[in-house]
Amino acid sequence: MSIEIDILNGDASWPIAKPLHQAVWGPNIVEKLPWGHVKWANADLRVLIETPEDGLVCHVGIYFRTVTWNGQKVHVGGIGGVCTREDRRNRGYATMAIDAAVHTMRANEAVRFALLFCEPHNVAFYQARSWLPFKGEIYCEQPEGRIRFDYMAPFVFNIVRAPTLGTIDLCGLPW
Repeated sequence: MSIEIDILNGDASWPIAKPLHQAVWGPNIVEKLPWGHVKWANADLRVLIETPEDGLVCHVGIYFRTVTWNGQKVHVGGIGGVCTREDRRNRGYATMAIDAAVHTMRANEAVRFALLFCEPHNVAFYQARSWLPFKGEIYCEQPEGRIRFDYMAPFVFNIVRAPTLGTIDLCGLPW
């Protein structure tokens, strides 16, 4: 089996990623979820995994942002929009895409840690890949203003050193 892993500009590659994203997270699915009304940030970069026989099978968005942790500015990398074609799951594609995203974040010397948000059914997946639960509070922007973001569980990953407690303000939309 051969695969191709591309890391592309987020906005420019959205037309490639959108059909997969819509198949996995279509409006009929999202509207039923607690976070279905959330306004999300656009990815800065996208990891796309393709196979010759299936085309695009997996997507991971990469985000770079200066946030505050306990009032101190810190540059972080984010992961969001993780999705794999339903008929191609459990083949390691998401793990490969997340690893490529983390590798890309490590290449940015300013990034201190990575941050993602996940649903309860994905907690074990991320913990098995060395992501740590963040037990503090997360704040973000939404059209109605600054809110506490508690729709999904936050997880952090050590690039240099990730905090697991305190208050993080995303200083913008969540991812």
